[in-house]
Amino acid sequence: MAKFNFKKGDTVEIIAGDDKGTKATVLSVLPKKNKVIVEGCKVAKKAIKPTEDNTKGGHINKEMPIDVSNVRKVEA
Repeated sequence: MAKFNFKKGDTVEIIAGDDKGTKATVLSVLPKKNKVIVEGCKVAKKAIKPTEDNTKGGHINKEMPIDVSNVRKVEA
């Protein structure tokens, strides 16, 4: 398990991929998978089945994990 240079709430910049150049905050860190989830980056549309809370089901936009090597910490 690698040691990360950032934690939840830090401001980071995406340095590779579709969201390159985007600055946002870290929502969560997944050290076992070597990934982070960044607010508003790598958003995927996920289908949800109807449940008691959500009787209609439908689609939601969800942030997906990004590899740590594609993220750089921004000093603010």
